[in-house]
Amino acid sequence: MLSVLPLSLTVLLYVSTNALVAPLEGLSERRTIQLNRRSPPSERSVEDWGAWAKHHKEVLEAKYGGGSSQQQKRGSGTNLLVNQGADSSYFGTIAIGTPPVAFDVVLDTGSADLWVADTSCVTGCTGVPTFNPSSSSTFTNQSSSFQITYGSGQAAGSLGSDLVQMAGFSVSNQVFGVCDEVSDGLLTSPVSGLLGLAFETIATSKATPFWQTLVAQGAWDEPLMGFYLTRFNNVSSVQSLEPGGSFIMGSTDTSLYTGNIDFVDLPVTGSYWILPLSTLTVQGTSISIASGSSSYAAIDTGTTLVGGPSDVIAEIYAQIPGSQAGSGNYQGYYTYPCDTSVQVSVSFGNGSSWSISPSDFQLSKLTQNTCLGAFFQLSTGSSAPNWIFGDTFLKNVYSVFRYNPASVGFAQLSSTAIKQNGVAGSLPSATIGSAATVSATSKGLSLLNVPKSSFTAMGICWILSVLAGTVLLY
Repeated sequence: MLSVLPLSLTVLLYVSTNALVAPLEGLSERRTIQLNRRSPPSERSVEDWGAWAKHHKEVLEAKYGGGSSQQQKRGSGTNLLVNQGADSSYFGTIAIGTPPVAFDVVLDTGSADLWVADTSCVTGCTGVPTFNPSSSSTFTNQSSSFQITYGSGQAAGSLGSDLVQMAGFSVSNQVFGVCDEVSDGLLTSPVSGLLGLAFETIATSKATPFWQTLVAQGAWDEPLMGFYLTRFNNVSSVQSLEPGGSFIMGSTDTSLYTGNIDFVDLPVTGSYWILPLSTLTVQGTSISIASGSSSYAAIDTGTTLVGGPSDVIAEIYAQIPGSQAGSGNYQGYYTYPCDTSVQVSVSFGNGSSWSISPSDFQLSKLTQNTCLGAFFQLSTGSSAPNWIFGDTFLKNVYSVFRYNPASVGFAQLSSTAIKQNGVAGSLPSATIGSAATVSATSKGLSLLNVPKSSFTAMGICWILSVLAGTVLLY
């Protein structure tokens, strides 16, 4: 019998955003970003999967304030780890500075800070492209320390501000972390940092996120972001880098979905992208779900799997004959017979029901007959939602994150989108333009100068104001 451990998958979704796509003609502010998907280059042993599973369970619990009392709650910082050895992750590009330099970053709806590795980085940055503040004529040192704590490490440095560009949009004086200390394994080339897409209230830096500045100042045609993620899970010929889909700011790509987008309002606004989980069906059996805040689920592009309360996860696998709870590194995870096609569907609020492909429910084949499930037991903090829905779910829908009214919407994938699953192709490259099509301003005012250690405690007072900027449409 295999020992299986809780899968706290916070494998970061790395969305590919063509930094500074060439300006479109006219005034339509819609920008499409290609996504890269990183996949395991070779098969892993049962032991390797176990180590990965244990590591990522701890990471996700740290991200959402669960686990031991030493782990920080999410409100004190962003907690993410990149693991290239388990399931796939998605990354994209932004451009920083003058002249602009492109960097691959994690694009994560479960966090709200932007940070990149600095050229003076002394640990954890070997082989990783780094940002050189002295090479940018528009960089300003904010003279403030910055630190993000993760379940098994951290990134630390200082806060700075500079011109940041993505997909033809730009924000001048965007505040971000410039990190010279990164825990080993936190970054793997070519990824240089993280771009958070959640709300300002959960940002460690207290800076207004890049996306929020743009949407609040009317830089987009529509106040929303759209994601499409490809599937290469369990594809035998998968390469370490594969085409990953697209991320769109300010609009949606109608070629990638059919029908209407089914929006559900956020029950709680201003922090994570949260929806109430209303139904969960496994193998045709309805699973009992708690109501109220106990049903809240974070829709997190920066997480690979689906984590939830232990009693509900156990009930899910009780519907799958031959499933077994894991132990050791696999504690909190479950295995099941590989010849079983697991049918799972979920709905949020009063919205539609969405199916999760059996291919996504099957995280990995541990032996010829034993597979590892993608739903795992997760313990989050008191201020974090009980459920985390990551890429295991999001690969099955076209997802839209709408600022106003605050909501998350899903739509059925089109045949065009589905045909891209498992199909190798050329990878998109970063495109940097000489001029931004939209310009907004994010100013950090009266930033306090405090030591790095202070950032591990809650209650640091940061004051960041977004000054009204001129929106220029070309």
